[in-house]
Amino acid sequence: MRILLVASAFNSLTQRVLVELEERGHTVAVELVPGDGSGWEVVERHAPDLVLAPMLTTAIPKEVWSARTCLVVHPGPPGDRGPSSLDRVLQDGAGQWGVTVLQAEAEMDAGPVWASAPFSVPQQVAKGDLYRGEVADAAVEAVLLAVRRFASGAYTPRPQPQDGPGPRPYLGQDERRIDWENDPTRVVLRRLRAADSRPGVLDAFAGGEWYLHGGHYEDRLRGRPGEVLATRCGAICRATSDGAVWIPQLRPRRRPGGPRTFKLPAALALGDRLPDVPEVSAPLWLPAGRRTWSEIRYEESGPVGFVRFSFPGGAMGTDRCRRLLAAYRFACSRPTQVVVLGACRDFFSNGIDLNLIEAADDPAAEAWANIHAMDDLVEAVLTTTDRLVVSALGGNAAAGGAMLALAADEVWCRSGTVLNPHYRLMGLYGSEYWTYTLPRRVGVEEADRLTRQALPVGASAALRIGLVDRVLSVAPETFFREVARMAAGLAADPALQMRIGEKKVVRERDESVRPLRDHRGAELARMHRCFFRPGEPHHALRSAFVRKEPITRTPEHLTEALPRRQKFEL
Repeated sequence: MRILLVASAFNSLTQRVLVELEERGHTVAVELVPGDGSGWEVVERHAPDLVLAPMLTTAIPKEVWSARTCLVVHPGPPGDRGPSSLDRVLQDGAGQWGVTVLQAEAEMDAGPVWASAPFSVPQQVAKGDLYRGEVADAAVEAVLLAVRRFASGAYTPRPQPQDGPGPRPYLGQDERRIDWENDPTRVVLRRLRAADSRPGVLDAFAGGEWYLHGGHYEDRLRGRPGEVLATRCGAICRATSDGAVWIPQLRPRRRPGGPRTFKLPAALALGDRLPDVPEVSAPLWLPAGRRTWSEIRYEESGPVGFVRFSFPGGAMGTDRCRRLLAAYRFACSRPTQVVVLGACRDFFSNGIDLNLIEAADDPAAEAWANIHAMDDLVEAVLTTTDRLVVSALGGNAAAGGAMLALAADEVWCRSGTVLNPHYRLMGLYGSEYWTYTLPRRVGVEEADRLTRQALPVGASAALRIGLVDRVLSVAPETFFREVARMAAGLAADPALQMRIGEKKVVRERDESVRPLRDHRGAELARMHRCFFRPGEPHHALRSAFVRKEPITRTPEHLTEALPRRQKFEL
């Protein structure tokens, strides 16, 4: 069936729906529509059998939905309506929610229901993580059912139930506001997690107005409510009425007529306004019973070591790369046979930190330092020959983050993972030894296609072409538990020592054919031009990405590459 995806952005859910529909043999095109109501003439040009909107922030015009069936993915159960469904669920602390695929009509979110899927809302999960995990899983389930029902020609969609949550207004900052003097920690965390990705929680302190992004529990530090108590790896700790929370990122409030602002590590965003507070570190190997936040942790279970890391947006700046490298080296000093890299859930990594680069006094110099730090980390993984290394992807990975995953001996991913193993869309050639690891896994021709077409790759396709080794069909909450079970089995395999020996032989053979330093040098020579030469497209692309500039048209790589990929795969 010919399906046209219309979206406000080519975001994680749009990409997930695209790869899932393609995997089932549908011919899928994507068009991004601006928020000003224009651009809808593309629907007639495509003449699709079905129009599907995975993520749309504007209404579908009557001339479109009255001419052909248009289905909208709404992140709420049947009967729920409004633009802040997930925000309200997390702020209210609900335990169950759902996704509905409904037909577009004149009234927003009020059309008949084609399919729906429920999901449980995990505790202590922020909105972006939930959206890319449980919401995306439920959305795919509902979309595929709706598409099957539409294709059958025999299904009649059902009216919205009258006893559902009903229409609810946008969750504004007046309802998100934190009362530091009176709100308990659990309420503060709900408000922060309900707004972590966007729009943030507006707050005034330290002589300015800031949007707070992200929130994590602190078990020991205490102080006067609202007071900044400490810093840790760029985050700030603020006291609540009965405890304290860590806030990783701040975004300055935009001045009228000023440029768009963007998220930065909280301490960096405050700059000279940061109070004189201590830097309070957390142990890499956290003692039992502690409940404090840290971006990187080490755990051990018998012969398996786990280096767990989770960075906002999957971005790995220079300092994060260096700290992760130190943690990895510590893991390799332990008497283990298998090391597992990855987060418990959500992003694995998206490569260098474009926000920090954009904010730097010398963006090119910061980018250069960042790419060298990423390369150092990847090289350490590639040259580990005394144990097996597993990359565990509970969520998405892109660009240098995807190449970091490929440096391991095995790559395991959750069935909902989407990979973007390319750099082209940010105007970069790429580094992280991709010219060695990517062809090694998928072949030269396929590596060229992946990097040139710059399209997302779903888990099933990644397994088929050799990009990953195992796909785990589990829920986001249970992913790392299953990874730990599989890693224990790998460590107990009688053939493990033979595999480690073979790995060392292969590494020495590859080094004799072309040393890793040659790959690194050639890649960095190209990247130096991207970063330092005036007029390179990377500068404008980075700025537009970081500042979330609104789209004006569908990117060329979607209009050009999608038809070619469909012909190739079908």
